[in-house]
Formats: sequence, structure tokens, C-alpha cells
Amino acid sequence: MTISLRYAARSDLGLGSKNRNEDSGYAGPDLLVLADGMGGHAAGDMASSTVVAELVGLDGESYGSDEALRRLSSAVDHANARLREEMDHEPDLEGMGTTLIAFLRSGSMLAMANIGDSRAYLVRDGVFTQITKDHSFVQALLDDGRITAEEAEHHPQRSLVTRVLTGREEDEPDLSLREAKVGDRYLLCSDGLPDYVAAGTIESILTGDGTPGEIADRLIAIALKAATRDNVTVIVAEVVDEKSPVSTSPQVVGAAAAHHVVPDADDTQPRTPAEKAAALRREANAPASTGDTGGDGGDDAPATPMLAEEGDRGRFTWLRRSLLGLLVLAVLVVAGVLGYAATQRQYYIAQHNGKVTIYQGISQNLGPIRLHSADTVTDIWVADLPSYDRGKVTSKTMTSGSREGAISIVENLRSDMVACQLQLDGSSC
Repeated sequence: MTISLRYAARSDLGLGSKNRNEDSGYAGPDLLVLADGMGGHAAGDMASSTVVAELVGLDGESYGSDEALRRLSSAVDHANARLREEMDHEPDLEGMGTTLIAFLRSGSMLAMANIGDSRAYLVRDGVFTQITKDHSFVQALLDDGRITAEEAEHHPQRSLVTRVLTGREEDEPDLSLREAKVGDRYLLCSDGLPDYVAAGTIESILTGDGTPGEIADRLIAIALKAATRDNVTVIVAEVVDEKSPVSTSPQVVGAAAAHHVVPDADDTQPRTPAEKAAALRREANAPASTGDTGGDGGDDAPATPMLAEEGDRGRFTWLRRSLLGLLVLAVLVVAGVLGYAATQRQYYIAQHNGKVTIYQGISQNLGPIRLHSADTVTDIWVADLPSYDRGKVTSKTMTSGSREGAISIVENLRSDMVACQLQLDGSSC
């Protein structure tokens, strides 16, 4: 059965200190895209809108299922290369990056690409599931069994991502192909929603009654009610029979709308009381800006003279923003240092050049930053270990919170090896 998508996209600046939206969202008949940008200066919004701009050309085209996945993968590669070009052209953008979730429809199939910690959820037959896996430091801790799911929800480094699009060739998204069924409801969201709103609350809203637009409005409203300090963007899409009436007009929100990725698209304005209240609070706290003087005058029209007090106020505003920027930078640096220090209190056992080795740190990398280093290369050959121990060494599942604990693990491996070689337990190497 051929299906159609009924969709809605919403985005809000949030209640934090950000003065621009670094999220970008696009929802069209065959394509859903959400990106959460990061980086200094104007880099975050530039990164997310650049990637969305590179993908929108996929909408409205007809592809076979396998071709759709290849086209989506190729488009993400081109978008990533475009980020590199932008940074090479404008050095101030160096270091920018963005998460990405994209769905491309092909008949009744959805090709999906995901990288970063933005999320996609699915409601099918009333069952709510998360269908993406975060590429984050906290997710790595979860995978290794070092923390519980409850601890992950409030972990201080939960926003530390390990894989995003940064313009490097090794930035590879997860790719998959899934069947879409009539009645399915999808949610794509930036971390401004799940970082502040409990999964149970998101589930309650997403499984409730309402159109995609109404549900998207409720999700934005609950994020604002939870005082989200981050930009928050959601895309809600329902799978319907192709005969059902649907809109074919794309919706573009966030930085992609500000950068006019699709000039004729509807940049959704705040609709709910919570969104309007948040917008009014931001306007009330924002410094006054000069507006258009009106009339028929062009660039040559005389400007309104600025009083001395206005000039002083402008300089004070600039100074205040500069100091705030330095403070934010200092906080980020401290958070990064503390996060890195936390990883270096961990140890794990792996192999190096065929020998059992104690590594300090964790087995993941944070982009180009290595979070581990060889501490001690032992004289134990991995090939001499019993098969069970070999598997644990190669899978890097033996971890310890101290170097002494790691040494103890190695000594246990040595004992197992000796016992195996002497066949004291009846086994063989």
C-alpha cells in the first residue's frame, strides 16, 4: 500500500540565553529533516541550515527503496562536505557541526539517516519506542553498563555528543530502512525536548488525540513549561493512506527558515499561549533596535541622529554581551575539562599489537579527541587466553574505576591463561 505523510514542524528559541535559533527543521511530503547546530559565533545556525538546504532537493522525487537509502546517504555526504567548504571559506565558522535526523519516503518505506543526539520516536499500535540511538558520551556509559537509564537522564555530561556532522570524511551517520504503516506516528526532536521533559510525558502527548500540528504545539508548550534552556524543535508526522487529504506545502522552521532555505515555505509562528508568552518575555528582555524610518527614502535617506546617551547605551550593551560571551565560553571550557577528567578516571582492558593492554579512559572518541591512551602493555598474548577471556578483551567489556582494579583484572586473566595451559580445569586454549 502506498502511503502519504501528514506533518507539522514547530520550533522555539527556548528560555535560555541564546539569542538565535540553532535548530533547523523541514517537513515535506516525502522528506522530514531535523538538525541541531553547534559552534561559536553564527556557526550553529549556519551548520544546521546548510545541511537542511543540501537535503531539501530530495523532497518530491520518486525513488525505489534501495535507491532512496543511497540518495539519502549521498546527500548527507554532500551536506557534510558543504560544511567543510563553508569553514574553509570563513575561518570564524571553524569547529561548527550539527546533529541530523532525516527520513526520506519511498512508497511505503522510510529511509533514515541519524547522527548525534537528536531523537526520533515512533508510536505504532499504541506502543511508544525510541528508534534512534544517541551518539553521546552518556549513551556510551549506558552501553558499557557504567550508569543506569535513570542516572543518564540527569547526568551532567548528557549533552556531550561523540559523533556529529563536522565536515570530516569520517562523519558517518547510522543508515536504515524501515516499513511505514498506516496509523504510525513519528516524532523528530532536538534535545531541547527530552533533556527537559520526561519520556513518559512525551509518550502521553504523542499517543494522545490530535492532529500533528496540535501535538507539535503541545510538545513545544510542555518544553517551555519545563523551562527548557535550549532551542527546542519538533516534527510530528502521521502515516496515512495515500487517498487521505494531506498538504503538500513544506514547512521550514528555525535557522533554516531564517536563512530562507525554502523561500516560499511557511515559517511557523508561535501558536500556543506558552509560545507567545515565551516570545513576549524574550522581546521584553531584548535591547531595543532601530527600525525602518519608512517613506520612499533608500540607502541615501538621512539617518536619525543618535544621542550621546544612546551611544553610551550601545557601547554598554556591546560590553555586556562580550562579557557574557566570555563567561559562557569559560563555562564550556570548564565543563569540557571536567568531562574529560571524568573519562580519565576510568580504565579498560583491550589488546595492543596482540598483547593484553590496560587503557586509561573510555574506548570512545569525541570527534577528533581521543578519550583513551595505553597505560600498560602486558606480556600476556591475547591469543594465549581462553576463548571466553579473549572475547571479553577484544570486545573491551572489562572496565574498572581505578588502575589497581584494572591490574587485578589482568592478573585474573593471567591465572586463567596459566590454568588453561596446564589444563587444570579440563579445558584447552
